Formats: sequence, structure tokens, C-alpha cells
Amino acid sequence: MTLARRMNRRTFLSETGKTLVASWTAVAAASVEPSIAESPANVSSGSRQVLVLGAGLAGLAAAYELKKAGYGVTVLEARTRPGGRVLTYRDPFADGLYAEMGAEYVDSTDEYDHRFCQELGLKVMTAKLYDAIFVRGQRFKMASFKQNKEKLPYAGTEGGRLFGQEAAYLRRLLALIADPEKLPPEILKLDNLSVVELLLQEGAPQDIIALYTYTQATESTARPPEMSALHMVRSHRRSFSEDTDEGRILGGNDQLPKALARSLSGQVLYNRPVRRIAHDPEGAEVFFEEGGLLRSLRTPRLVVAIPFKVLRDIEVAPSFSPAKTKCIATLAYGHVMKIAMQYERRFWDEPDSLGQRVFTDTMLRRVYHFSVDQPGPRGILMSFTSGADAEALGWLTEAERLRVAVQEATKIWPEAPRHFEGGAVKYWNEDPWIRGSYSFEGVGQARDYLQIAAAPEGRVHFAGEHTSIHRASMNGALESGVRVAAEVQKAEGA
Repeated sequence: MTLARRMNRRTFLSETGKTLVASWTAVAAASVEPSIAESPANVSSGSRQVLVLGAGLAGLAAAYELKKAGYGVTVLEARTRPGGRVLTYRDPFADGLYAEMGAEYVDSTDEYDHRFCQELGLKVMTAKLYDAIFVRGQRFKMASFKQNKEKLPYAGTEGGRLFGQEAAYLRRLLALIADPEKLPPEILKLDNLSVVELLLQEGAPQDIIALYTYTQATESTARPPEMSALHMVRSHRRSFSEDTDEGRILGGNDQLPKALARSLSGQVLYNRPVRRIAHDPEGAEVFFEEGGLLRSLRTPRLVVAIPFKVLRDIEVAPSFSPAKTKCIATLAYGHVMKIAMQYERRFWDEPDSLGQRVFTDTMLRRVYHFSVDQPGPRGILMSFTSGADAEALGWLTEAERLRVAVQEATKIWPEAPRHFEGGAVKYWNEDPWIRGSYSFEGVGQARDYLQIAAAPEGRVHFAGEHTSIHRASMNGALESGVRVAAEVQKAEGA
């Protein structure tokens, strides 16, 4: 939003007097419109009231927990749906097929995913592990690759292993860590280096860096030169691998945010993009668009569950602390694109197929059979691509993106073009309410950015995957909502 537009809105507010300013302690004012003021579920008496910005999993979880604790909650959401980066497509596909175009996996260790699914009556199904590798034109079946310790066509790698090949070049540094909670200075200073700089410093060949681009950097949706070396070293033992036990919510992940939103009844207000936050020692006033007008709500406690890449363009008065302001302005976000390709025949299931879930160094990065919980004959191949490849595809039209996707899939399955029927693409960097993938720890950001991102600013609290120890996941978003709900209650003396 330009300064001129903001000034025009301020002039409108001061000169016409036609915009709603609804204080939650004076909701009976005649100027308050029915959409907010006449809904008793939106307001409770006293100071136990919280306004939540964002109806992604973090905001919904915070509102859900606060409502259970007896707080009056209202959620403002810019979109016309709940879920944020949880997005399940159904309409583009035939035969009742669906595809997760956003957040997808529920790991077996994801405590908060499983807790909320159980509480809301949702079932988590097991997804397929990687069963094949296609890199530098070479094809590997995962079972024989592991059993026979076959070697990838990358210099400096160990046989029978896909992820974690950088470990051999981190041993000296990992040996310095006696307690992961008390890192020595030599490890902490690694935050000033990128992954590339550290690996080269430790003697890794360029091929190890090239492979890292397709392993952990792809999972982080980042490029290795952008990623903090401290993050790589600190998270090495719990990094994603070909053996990670993953799952999905049976029938579609969008059932989780929809169930949370239903539990909040009419307390989620859609199509209300936030434009300004004014905060003081008594609470906050939030200005948002509604029906073409700029309106506001005042609240004793505010929870901001908006990606920092979007929060950067929301006016905040007065400014948050310098550390928080810097964190909001500079926190790293990657590029990510998901491409769902519908085929009339599931050729990837046939005996001569390389596999059903294939790790690749093509522009598709990860390609896998998505429709494992739905009978054929049709099915969907899903691609998860990120970093430079996602950004390059982002310059193309949707039709061109699909054309490239089919071409890349043909390298793995030559019969793919004969059975292709259509597809759908979601490039999250062009989504106006996300503007990127999820957060990652860039160079200089692994030491204290998480703590800064999560810390409250007076009566303003912060949730979202970028504030969670379980970063970049549905589990992290839910954890942050639970954490911030407890934080609000503690601040209120509950």
C-alpha cells in the first residue's frame, strides 16, 4: 500500500466520520454495523477479549484455545476461507480427486497435528516413503540403492544414502556440541556464514553443495547461499530424510482449519484485510477494510498470526521495538510451487515404473503419487518444487508451467504425455496474503530471530510457523497458537 493511499484513508476518517470505530467496551454505539456489533458471540464483557489477525492454523488454534479458556475472541481474515497455507483443491479434478496445494505432511512425531486431529475427529493416513531416485539422468530403486549401498553420481557421497551427505563435512563441528541448549561460541558464530561458505571451508566438494540444493535446501524452499550455516549444524540430527515417516489428513488437510473455524462459529470474519495496527499500554486498535470502507476494532489483547512478509506492509503505530521491526522486515522466506497433474492412467503404479515417489534433480524436485487414498483409474502426480526452480517457473503462465511439468515428468515416465489430462498450479510467492513459502533461517538469523519473532510487544502477541520451534510446518503453526493462547492467559493472570 502506498503512502498516498494511507493518507487518503486518514483524510476520509477525519473528514467524513462515516467509518466504524467499534470499541469492544462500548459495542452498543449506534454507528456499529450489524456484521460486528449485533453478533453476541463476537464480544464478551470485561477485559477477557482477544482479537486475532489471520485465520490460518496459528490464528485459529490461538482463538480455539482462548475460547475454551473462556475468552471472547474475534478473528479477522483477509481471504474468504480459513486455512492460510493449508489449501486443498478439488474442483479442478475429475472423479472426486483432490490435491494438497499447500501444507501437506503430518509426521509421526507432530504432536500438535495429531492432538488437534484427534480432538476434532480427523484421521491421519500414512503417506508413501521415497521409493526411487532420479538424478543426473541415473535411475535408482530405493530398496536396492540402500541394500547394495549404490552410490549417487555426486563426488564425495557415501553409498546407500540420499539425505545427510553433508554430515561427513560437519563432524569436527558437531563434536564441539556437548549440550545442544548451550552452544559454544565457535558454533554460534557460524550464523555469519552461509551453508555454502561453511561446507567449502570444511573441505566439501561442489557436488555436496549441489546435492544439498535438492535435499535439505529444497525442504527449506531456499538456496544454500541464503541459508545460515548455524541452522544446518544445529538441526542436523533432526533433519528430514528419506526415512521420515509422513502422513496426511484422510480426505484433505483443509478439513482441519474448517473444523477449527466451525468451532468458532461466527467469530471468524472473512474478507477483512488489515491495514493498520495502533497499539498502546491499554491494548490495540486494528483498522481493516470491510465493504469498501475502513473500519476498526479496539481490543485489550491482540494476536498477530500473519506472515511477516505480509505484516511488513501493514502500518504499525508506534513502531515495534527495533529488534522486532528488523525481524519483521528481513526474516527469510523461500520460493515454493506445487503442481498437480491429472492422468487418465496410473502408470507410476505399474511393475516397470521407476517408482511412485521419486526424488529428482529436475525442475519438479519431488514427484509423487498423491491419490494413494482414492481408487483409480485416474490419479494425480504431485510436484513440490522450490528455490531457484520454483522462481524460474514462477515467471511462466500457468499453461506453460504445466507444459514444463509434463516434460520433466516424461524424463522419469516416458509414457506421461499420452495420459496427461490437465492440472493445477499454486505458486505461493504470487499469493497476496502469503507472498512466499514458509520462513527459514537466513544468514545471521539462526541465533536469535526465533526468540525475537515470538516475543510479545506489550499487549500485542505473535503466532505463526515463523514463531515456532517447529518451523515451516502445520505442527509449528498449531504449536504457536497454543503457546500464544497460554501467553495471553499468563499475562492476564489466569
